[in-house]
Amino acid sequence: MLTDLPNVLTISRIVAIPIVVLFAAWGSPQTDALACFLFILAGVTDYFDGKLARSRHQLSDFGRMFDSIADKLLVGACLMVLAGLGRMAYFSLWPAIIILCREILVSGMREYLAERRASLPVTRLAKWKTGFQMTAIGFQLAGDGTGVLLGMPWLPVALIGAVLLWIAAALTLITGWDYLTTGLRHVNLS
Repeated sequence: MLTDLPNVLTISRIVAIPIVVLFAAWGSPQTDALACFLFILAGVTDYFDGKLARSRHQLSDFGRMFDSIADKLLVGACLMVLAGLGRMAYFSLWPAIIILCREILVSGMREYLAERRASLPVTRLAKWKTGFQMTAIGFQLAGDGTGVLLGMPWLPVALIGAVLLWIAAALTLITGWDYLTTGLRHVNLS
């Protein structure tokens, strides 16, 4: 099971986390570009692991559990390193907090609902949220130094990342509310 390609891709996302964080912490234009590139590769594995698992009939409990954990670890670690190193503008901290809180909320609800034999399926809008979120974090990791490195010093890479992060946060609130109302239907409030 751990040698199935979809599970290897999931594990590779977890393995990539300390490397992305190290490159981001190094803080040179070259390492920022490497952090962004590795983050993009990790994001691509998120797309392919599920697609391959379904097409190859290699669905597993390991994959179902660790796919979402790997995503949350990668996103959380990157947002924390960017915030902790002051590489995220102050106004970008709010969407980062919204995103992290929603991830914790949804994880907790999924765990609770699993005990009740209920599920919280991923919506199309949640997939869009993930796309904006991953793109925003990639831009934030790249930073303006990567624009200079690529010969585009006029490109406001960090600002683009900040704007995309706010869009992701708005989608996060919408999908979080949808998940919360869906989850609460399965909760006995008495």
